[in-house]
Amino acid sequence: MAGGRAFRPSAPRRAAFAALLTLLLLAALSFLLSSAPGASSSRSSSSSSPPSARLAAVRRHAADHAAVLAAYAAHARKLKEASAAQSLSLSSLSSDLSALSARLASHLSSSLPEDALRPLEKEARERIKFARALAADAKEGFDTQSKIQKLSDTVFAVGEQLARARRGGRMSSRIAAGSTPKSLHCLAMRLLEARLANPSAFADDPDPSPEFDDPALYHYAVFSDNVLAVSVVVASAARAAADPSRHVFHVVTAPMYLPAFRVWFSRRPPPLGVHVQLLAYSDFPFLNATNSPVIRQIEGGNRDVAVLDYLRFYLPDMFPALRRVVLLEDDVVVQKDLAALWQVDLDGKVNGAVEMCFGGFRRYRKYLNFTQPIVRDRFNPGACAWAYGVNVFDLEAWRRDGCTELFHQYMEMNEDGELWDPTSVLTAGLMSFYGNTKPLDKSWHVMGLGYNPSISPEAIRSAAVIHFDGNMKPWLDVALNQYKALWTKYVDTEMEFLTLCNFGL
Repeated sequence: MAGGRAFRPSAPRRAAFAALLTLLLLAALSFLLSSAPGASSSRSSSSSSPPSARLAAVRRHAADHAAVLAAYAAHARKLKEASAAQSLSLSSLSSDLSALSARLASHLSSSLPEDALRPLEKEARERIKFARALAADAKEGFDTQSKIQKLSDTVFAVGEQLARARRGGRMSSRIAAGSTPKSLHCLAMRLLEARLANPSAFADDPDPSPEFDDPALYHYAVFSDNVLAVSVVVASAARAAADPSRHVFHVVTAPMYLPAFRVWFSRRPPPLGVHVQLLAYSDFPFLNATNSPVIRQIEGGNRDVAVLDYLRFYLPDMFPALRRVVLLEDDVVVQKDLAALWQVDLDGKVNGAVEMCFGGFRRYRKYLNFTQPIVRDRFNPGACAWAYGVNVFDLEAWRRDGCTELFHQYMEMNEDGELWDPTSVLTAGLMSFYGNTKPLDKSWHVMGLGYNPSISPEAIRSAAVIHFDGNMKPWLDVALNQYKALWTKYVDTEMEFLTLCNFGL
């Protein structure tokens, strides 16, 4: 705000959102009545519960509030400089709560006397109370910002259309900064708040299912922080499958969004017996700066490298018990049973993908900098580029050929961005799987529903998977109308948070 004032919504805006805030306050009141140390019911429960049980509950509350504040901090960082103080406060308190949660966890297994545990318990409750107040204040500002979602989405899409027209119809390969709609962040926040209001209803770390490691089943990997999009991928694949119980989805997201994914799939379980494993990339200890140039570059300040995009190059390490995995992007819809992909003969190659070149277009020269000697020596500029969206990976062949190690070499060579645009994860794949990719029949993967209004209806009907690649995503109001219903019919509209977050479905 002007004059360096702290971020604070005006009185009229607060009145406009009173109804929404009342819902949050009622949930918070319910939580306070069950956990506040001053409440009589809490005192009676506290006296009868063992210290370890009370500490476990407090630790869970602290961890949940840390996740909420970290998510709000991520949103606050995207606002103008006037909100810098709020961002700092949210991040600082989130770190404090995470550290406090770790301290509480270390005491759970100890046998400290009651008198020694009471000061720690009191400190934790006071910090959680302060965190709840700070989160409510941040939420008020966030709700104000989310109300302009439809306008900002429209402005962005119109700008993209104009730029595309000036370029002669070519779609930009980069998504503009800030194009992710605030309604998706709003949905994640609502799910986190639901967890805070009723923490005992959602498991912190559900027991792993034996199906998650069974190589005889059909395994998919999806890397995303968009819970709505992932729910559509899972629902569409389940409905298309002849035997949904044999299909297993491994969904990997950012740690701050993992609780939101767990709330969604707890309230709206995967349909028809399909299995869903929810993971954060922090669950994989090998993903660190010592072992991964991706993490090293991100920690070094490279904002062009997105960790969720580049996790696909670690599939064999993430799922060591599996032999074959199908990678799906989160903006696809599955229309036919994909079980046959596990019988496709890849001829000993690592990657099965649909090629997208035609004539002289979409060949390696478009993606790589052939003025660099290493690029000229190793790659043919006329080689046909393939697409991400539906990819069959033979993990045994991947391990045999050391594709992750080759990817690491290219990432280290490209630290200055001279070989390829580091925002393009496709180019990293084109290099790492060069000569190691088997073309799939084009009916497995029909692309362009996020930018091309002229796709043949017959091609769409016959496609096993349709892909909304491009900027006009189906969850935006500016989605191409002729395709939008192909996606929205799989949205679980009974999830009440969708209307609260301005999704135009």
